[in-house]
Amino acid sequence: MEIREVEYAIVGIGTAGLGAFSRIRKQTDSVLLIQHGPYGTTCARVGCMPSKMLIAAGDLAHAIDEGAYFGIDGQYQVNGKRVFERLKQDRTEKFVGSVLNYVNSIGDQFKVEGKATFVDPNTIDVDGKLRVKADKIILTCGSAPYVSPVFEHLQDELDTSDTIFELADLPKSLAVVGLGVIALELGQAFHRLGVETTLYGRSGRIGSFTHPDMQREVMQTLQQELNIIPQGDFTHATKVAGGYELTYRTGDGEIITRTYERVLLASGRISNLRSMNLENAGLSLDSRGLPQYDPLTMQCGAAPIFIAGDATEDLPLWHEAYIEGRIAATSAINFPVRKEGKRTPGMGVYFTDPGMASVGAVYSALNPEQTIIGRARMAQGPRHEIYNDRRGMIQVYVDKNSGTLLGAEIFGRGAEHMAQTLVLAIEHKMTVGEILQMPVYHPSLEEVMKDALNKAFFQLK
Repeated sequence: MEIREVEYAIVGIGTAGLGAFSRIRKQTDSVLLIQHGPYGTTCARVGCMPSKMLIAAGDLAHAIDEGAYFGIDGQYQVNGKRVFERLKQDRTEKFVGSVLNYVNSIGDQFKVEGKATFVDPNTIDVDGKLRVKADKIILTCGSAPYVSPVFEHLQDELDTSDTIFELADLPKSLAVVGLGVIALELGQAFHRLGVETTLYGRSGRIGSFTHPDMQREVMQTLQQELNIIPQGDFTHATKVAGGYELTYRTGDGEIITRTYERVLLASGRISNLRSMNLENAGLSLDSRGLPQYDPLTMQCGAAPIFIAGDATEDLPLWHEAYIEGRIAATSAINFPVRKEGKRTPGMGVYFTDPGMASVGAVYSALNPEQTIIGRARMAQGPRHEIYNDRRGMIQVYVDKNSGTLLGAEIFGRGAEHMAQTLVLAIEHKMTVGEILQMPVYHPSLEEVMKDALNKAFFQLK
């Protein structure tokens, strides 16, 4: 068996891994990238980019459907084959292609392909053919779709976010398992493209908001367009002629049995670390069986092992993966001296319609006795009236004593853009009064954001 000794081994060539590699390569040539599976990053191949391309097609169809209010009557036909042809072409040429160009520019001496597993805290086996001994290891191996036990016997046939974009045409019917970001974005897109779509939840929660009023607003609003069954469990799944028969028991005990042409499993993703023989790494593991780590250094305990990106199962977001990869690399370079990295305020966006965005501290983590809530409905905004889109509301969370903005939950048209403004304010620890000194153009979607801030400000005074 071949043995290679390096200073740094990076397991995974995704967003986090490439971020770590680019920093370490400035310091040394003694680094090896280990990749299992296709190149191109989760975001570009099966995540952020192809999902938004499908959403764009669905939103265009929906806009035509809603055009009568503005005096625009349009007729169109959805060509499912062309929808997926365009998606695959743009994904390959514009997004995955750019990543592959960078990966191909990395010399072959710095990368190897194969399944990585721990032999001991400083040794990684690659496909039983190569042993890599490394002084420092960075785990950026990403994640895979979660498949619940009831669907395991069909997992090679059912769709996940890793396979759904490979379809040749739109199905006639689709069951979406989950009510998180992947489920909601793709479920709504397929629905708007004419697919008979049903979304199934488990806990009764939808999206990521933690304030009960925001949860209620999202559920009530999206149920007006989408067929959502929010709470229950699947008890049976079997392949039948023409698709798959699913049996689901609701929270009220009702049994629902329906048949769908396709089933999309979208109940989240799990870390690929789970198949790396972590028991041989000598690390302290949490209740999930994943390494305990310091989010300011990404170091796992006191070991020269670092983690970043989706492998943590904590912040499966492109910008967080890149930041964490850079922090992990810097910590590894400075090891054993502790070197903290800079974390940014939390920010998450759902590209549904209406959009959802969370920034800063989540409401459930705040002390309600010390938090002021400023709320405004999108219906109060003149630009929302212009668009005939009054759905949703915004809540800002403000420290009662200092007046500092702590966080916000936004549901409505323009949510992603309001989030960019508010996260910048949180980063600079601005008070509500200071934020309100910034001009807000009229008429703009952000006027609703200003209204919510004003309501918080008046409570402070």
